[in-house]
Amino acid sequence: MNDETSKIEADGVEPKALTPEARRALAEAEARRVKYLEKEAALPKEIGGRGGKEPGRYGDWEVKGLTSDF
Repeated sequence: MNDETSKIEADGVEPKALTPEARRALAEAEARRVKYLEKEAALPKEIGGRGGKEPGRYGDWEVKGLTSDF
């Protein structure tokens, strides 16, 4: 994602060059993603849990894409 070189896509068209703002936004999103993954890895592992992502991670209980407030 950080590769500055121009690549030709599968359809033979060169991708549009990213603006400095777009590059900065992508870098910020990647930093947030890394921080979230580090925080998630630091959580204790649940024993006998339901598996998958933490269902209360957005402040609501989420199961199979459906949410409900506590």
